[in-house]
Amino acid sequence: MTYSTGWILLVISSILDVFWALATKKSNGMTNWGWGLLSLLLLAAFVLSLSKALSVLPLGIAYAVWTGIGAVGSVLVGTMVFGEPLGAQRIAYVTIIVIAIVGLHLGTGGDVAG
Repeated sequence: MTYSTGWILLVISSILDVFWALATKKSNGMTNWGWGLLSLLLLAAFVLSLSKALSVLPLGIAYAVWTGIGAVGSVLVGTMVFGEPLGAQRIAYVTIIVIAIVGLHLGTGGDVAG
């Protein structure tokens, strides 16, 4: 697997993580079996894609980026799906996370294995 493919899998895993969080919330404590089953399937999918990505990416950077994408995505889904508030302060902090994600990726040298 190439380094670039690892980054693609990491982003896919992060997106699956956001959908996992959504499905887990919708499962209502795993009492809604449909959402609960979807949650478990998404969990398996994001762990599999994350593990594949980590086979070629540096752990510290990859996990920080994965967590950041998941956090930003979850904030956006929470706002759009559940009507959670998104004021100026939250937007500022989410922006800081996005800047950190970009910085961590660029700090690895882009496509250079490290």
